[in-house]
Amino acid sequence: MKRVIIHLLMLLFVAPVISQEASDIPSISEQKEQFRILKKTADEYYNSGNYRKSLESNISLLKIALKLNDPFYKHQGYRLLAYDYLAMNDTLMARENFSKSILFAKEAENDTATAHMYMDMANIYSTIQPNYKKAMDYHNKSVDMLKQINDSVNLAKAHFNTVLTAFEAGEYNEGYAHLLRARKLEKFEPHASYGVALDNLMGEYYYSKEKYELAQKYLRKAAEVAEREGFTLELENAYFYLSECLYNLEEYQEAFLIKDKYEEYSIENMEKALYAEKDETSARFAIEEYRKEVQAAELQNSLQAEIVRNKSMLNNVLLIVSFCVLFLLLVLYLAYRKRKELVAELRVKNAEYLMAKEESERLAKAKSNFFSTVSHELRTPLYGVIGLSTLLLEDKGLKSHENDLKSLKFSADYLLALINDVLHLNKIDSKTVENEKAYFNLREQIKTIVSSFEYMRIQNSNTFHINIDEDVPKLIRGNSVRLSQILMNLIGNACKFTEHGEIYVNASLKEISSNQATISFSIKDTGIGIAEGKQASIFEEFSQGNNINYNYQGSGLGLPIVRKLLELSNSEIHVESKLGEGSVFSFDLTYDILNKAYKKETVKTLDTKDLKDKRILIVEDNRINQTVTLKILEREGVICEIAENGEIAIEMEKKSNYDLILMDINMPVMNGLEATRGIRKRNKSIPILALTAVEVEEMRFSIYDSGMNDIIVKPYDIGKFTQTILKHLNGTDSQGDMSKLQAI
Repeated sequence: MKRVIIHLLMLLFVAPVISQEASDIPSISEQKEQFRILKKTADEYYNSGNYRKSLESNISLLKIALKLNDPFYKHQGYRLLAYDYLAMNDTLMARENFSKSILFAKEAENDTATAHMYMDMANIYSTIQPNYKKAMDYHNKSVDMLKQINDSVNLAKAHFNTVLTAFEAGEYNEGYAHLLRARKLEKFEPHASYGVALDNLMGEYYYSKEKYELAQKYLRKAAEVAEREGFTLELENAYFYLSECLYNLEEYQEAFLIKDKYEEYSIENMEKALYAEKDETSARFAIEEYRKEVQAAELQNSLQAEIVRNKSMLNNVLLIVSFCVLFLLLVLYLAYRKRKELVAELRVKNAEYLMAKEESERLAKAKSNFFSTVSHELRTPLYGVIGLSTLLLEDKGLKSHENDLKSLKFSADYLLALINDVLHLNKIDSKTVENEKAYFNLREQIKTIVSSFEYMRIQNSNTFHINIDEDVPKLIRGNSVRLSQILMNLIGNACKFTEHGEIYVNASLKEISSNQATISFSIKDTGIGIAEGKQASIFEEFSQGNNINYNYQGSGLGLPIVRKLLELSNSEIHVESKLGEGSVFSFDLTYDILNKAYKKETVKTLDTKDLKDKRILIVEDNRINQTVTLKILEREGVICEIAENGEIAIEMEKKSNYDLILMDINMPVMNGLEATRGIRKRNKSIPILALTAVEVEEMRFSIYDSGMNDIIVKPYDIGKFTQTILKHLNGTDSQGDMSKLQAI
């Protein structure tokens, strides 16, 4: 007990002493504020070219960092010193300070410090140990890290440094990409020298590309600001490239005058360099003195840290002995209370999360079921209308009703397109659209797409013009299906709102490299046009560009689908239009170029005569659909039998020897999936094709898993329908390889 009292008395005497000492030392927040002010001062000296003053400020700044004993602040102090030494041509000291900066950056485990470290490594490999590849690797790492942490100020500097490295190596294209990004971030770097340097670099880039008009625009701007601010080095650079541009533009008189200014500033800068050389001895002496100051500060910091550690150890012992029990009790009590609160809060949150999750799953399931039902219920009657109208069109005895039948089929096709648009839009929103790439002939594809609008062209008395530049590559690799969807929507839109007019489908080469080409597409019409006030709203779902009474109003889904498909391809749609004069829709897409010989796979067309006398079982509950399928097959000489549900189909297959079965999915009594499993128990070889109106993507796995060989979606193209049946009758495809099976 006596010892405890002595310890408490010691604490009472020691505490005031410690408090007095602490009051004489600036607080951590005050030291950090001093650090910030010194850094700002040093930056101003550095940007103005006064590297000696910048070095003095940065040494004082480093002393504060050492006192703070924070690796992040030490990292900043050493890296700023390194850049001062580098500017004063002392590469040894620059390397030494960069090494210390990198060491403390790793210790700090701070994203900003890590990004600075990558930037510093890049500059080392740009200046001290030239290695362009390594320099660019570190530049890119620095840029990526700064993007992640949203540090726009340092990101601007990172892009700027990358441009300098790339241009120095003559890699102007690579540097230009970073130059554009640096330009976007210019507002985050307010110093005038930054903007001047960017304009100079833009001028240099366009000069390298022989775009002298553009180059002189940026160079004149850089020279104007540099003259006002007194940036002689930037003026020398600006006037050099400006005189060269003017010479190439054959503006010789002005080129001569600008050349005089360049030589004037070149001489002025050379005199400054000579003056700096004369002051080299004193500069080196000053640098050595600064180095000694830093070493002394490091030693002093080390000794102070040791003293603080010893005092801290004694204080900690006294505090632990005096307050340990009280502290532990307090912590345990607070922890208990906090735990109770957290447990209660967690239970509430879990209940809310579970309810939200169940609601979300319910809505998603309801939406999926809705689209699946809509798909089936609308496509099923359309199958009958489209199928019967197609068969009637081929009946020579109904030649007098040909126009009426064509109108009927067109209306049905239009309604089917509307249904597909709604389903496609839902698929895009749910992010289930695949990006499948393949080689294709752009010219052939555009001609095929345009030819599909022949009926609408004749109906509205329009003329199509296809213009594809000769320098557009013949074979390209990309998502041809997506391009078709985009062009068909845009061309269809032009056809709907143009009568007795012209429709132009244009494709031109915008950019090309060794392995990629960017192609500009535009669809131009001379139709009714779009009012300027409505041009922004036409890309909204179910929006109509004009409310006038026109032959085609449409669903208002075509252009929203185009916009979303282009967004998936990292592109965007542009529109130019005037009411009564027509519209132009344009966009750019980038494709891979074919660099080696490519042999296009040809699909052999099978002879429909092979269908004659084949026995096919049609499993279908809808009588109209039974009739359509029956007529299509019987005209090819197929012997058909019909089962109205899956249960009847199983019994009929047992009694008869069929060559192939066409199986509907949704049927009463027994659906197509159950029926297929039943048939497969005794017959593994007979081809079974799903003939269904359901949305394929939702049912694909279930269909193949049941034992079916392929999928045919109603309504279908009759030619593809017969070819798919022939493929399986001839044994050119087999069940089991799901990756090769595609619904028609």
